[in-house]
Amino acid sequence: MKVKKDKVKIITLGCSKNLVDSEHIMAQLNASDIELTDDEKKAGTIIINTCGFIESAKQESIDTILAAVENKKKGRIKNLYVAGCLSDRYKKDLEKDIPEVDMYFGATSRPKTIIGILNELGVDYKRNLIGERLLTTPAHYAYLKISEGCDNPCSFCAIPIMRGRHVSKPMNEILTEARLLAKKGVKELVVIGQDTTFWGMDIDRKRRIANVLEKLSAIDGIEWIRLMYAYPSRFPYDLISAIRDNEKICNYIDIPIQHISDNVLKSMRRGITKKNLIEVLEKLRNDVPGIAIRTTVLTGYPGETDKDFSELLDFVKEFRFDRLGVFTYSEEDGTHSANIADDISVKEKTARQKAILDAQREISEENNRNSLGKVVKVLIDRKESNYYIGRTYKDAPEIDQEVYIDSNAELKKGEFYNVMIFDYEQFDLFGELEIK
Repeated sequence: MKVKKDKVKIITLGCSKNLVDSEHIMAQLNASDIELTDDEKKAGTIIINTCGFIESAKQESIDTILAAVENKKKGRIKNLYVAGCLSDRYKKDLEKDIPEVDMYFGATSRPKTIIGILNELGVDYKRNLIGERLLTTPAHYAYLKISEGCDNPCSFCAIPIMRGRHVSKPMNEILTEARLLAKKGVKELVVIGQDTTFWGMDIDRKRRIANVLEKLSAIDGIEWIRLMYAYPSRFPYDLISAIRDNEKICNYIDIPIQHISDNVLKSMRRGITKKNLIEVLEKLRNDVPGIAIRTTVLTGYPGETDKDFSELLDFVKEFRFDRLGVFTYSEEDGTHSANIADDISVKEKTARQKAILDAQREISEENNRNSLGKVVKVLIDRKESNYYIGRTYKDAPEIDQEVYIDSNAELKKGEFYNVMIFDYEQFDLFGELEIK
């Protein structure tokens, strides 16, 4: 007689890298006839894949764990497992402070984490499923993680503590996973890692991200390849020609600069000067016509003077990034910057963040105004109310702006359409199908 197994719910917190890990776990569980559910009331087992990147993310993870513990105490669930970055970084503390969790798993060795969870659930790890994932994104796009860990010594970042040294995923595994995704109907690959431009350095001391993207572009069914998390220091310039010359590689790059002041960049241990950083950014913009450059900046870093901040704000206004996100500094245990006095108040950090966001809002609105009357290629993600919602090549899923399309004709999710832009807001566009 077949024993009925508990249904499992996986709660994923944090970044897209965590999402990919959860999707691999889900594929293994699914192959072992363990039913997955999104309804916590129907689940006998909860797996929480935590984030430990910044203070707010850590708090969200802890709150989620405590809520699940309460459900366990009330008999609503039988088993509770915690994995991911927070679990890896604070495993001993968590075991002591929240002993109700059945087991904590780290993030530095993903296969071991998956195997450990499966063993606890009484099933075996299936090595023939390497590369298989149960997608939680819309079927037409997926994140493709090409590495684990990070070798960069950024003073404020705890990722190397949680994820360990950089390890490039072997090329054959990357391509196998990408082909499996293409067979599932994925058309857009969003390439991710802690530092995607570092791929290959641990193999033969060469940065070979351009080669990775070129090989991915040869896979039938893949139409867009989008690169995220490109570290600017020691940037591989052959990547620029790969983006420019390959139609499948989107003219888009996410390149977090964090700051522009030499004083702050040095203290952050970013391994690059303002001069060299500008050279990389200008070469990208000059050599790749129409490229969309996304960045992330960090303000309120210890010792960031008014002059340093003004330099950053002026640069944001002058360079006019297409997309931009802003974090405020928070001290992270075990990082180099934790030894520096956090001398900027929360109020001042928030004010500096707002000033940058206000500047970017004006830039975005002007860029969108300049899109009026233009025809753009849009990939449809979903439908909400009367609108079909999609993205241009300038926009990564979930973090960038979208195009709202009012159409009487039925549009298919995962298909491309030519759309004429007739209206805009600060961070969104409105369009209609091009009339031929």
